[in-house]
Amino acid sequence: MDKGGRSAVKFRTVSFLITLGIVAGAARSPAAQKKPATASAVFAEDKGKLSIKLGGQTVGHEEFEIAPSGGGWLAKGTAEIKPPEGVSSKVSGALRLGADGAPISYNWSAQAEKTNGAHVLFANGVASITLEMQGARPFQQDLTFNSPLIAVLDNNLYHQYAVLARIYDWSKGGVQTFPVIIPQELTPGSITVQSTGSATADGKTYEGLRVTSSDLEILLLLDSNHRLMRLEVPEAKVSVIRE
Repeated sequence: MDKGGRSAVKFRTVSFLITLGIVAGAARSPAAQKKPATASAVFAEDKGKLSIKLGGQTVGHEEFEIAPSGGGWLAKGTAEIKPPEGVSSKVSGALRLGADGAPISYNWSAQAEKTNGAHVLFANGVASITLEMQGARPFQQDLTFNSPLIAVLDNNLYHQYAVLARIYDWSKGGVQTFPVIIPQELTPGSITVQSTGSATADGKTYEGLRVTSSDLEILLLLDSNHRLMRLEVPEAKVSVIRE
């Protein structure tokens, strides 16, 4: 977390990975109070491929799928990052969600110079993390949140913003606050999300959704079915575009 515990969204290069990390206050920050009515009202099946661009140059791709699984949903994706300089990397994540959008479990693995991974179980607002780093003993840590509706936004897995766009309560609208966790960094925090109405990019019109902390804004551009089509971080010169 940044100095003084201030909210921050940081885009940086860490171990030659393109990393979009959100650190936004304490884990117990207020969460939006909402209870989606049905699974069909929250999620819809989706599958696609994303191009990850930095300064207009393609530095990676991500393939993802969001599908029903065991009475809930499974959102999984794999991203391969090839920066202009440094070591190429590959990261995968699988997020199991309840019908209301609350996370049940999450597994991630990352391969670069070393292979690391973790398993996270969510229950009653507690994230129980078992981290496995190559060459080290497993490390366990619990993070406590004030709501079970936690947004999982991990490094280099941008399809998870498509999940965030689904758990946002569109019928309620306005500014909504979510607790958030970045599993690869063992980092808790909170974010605000707000519908911005119509937005355009490359001559196309989308539905805009702004994700905000005190230091940076991320704009999600969605189609009429609220599928993620683009993600823009202008300050960091980052674009993630559905192919």
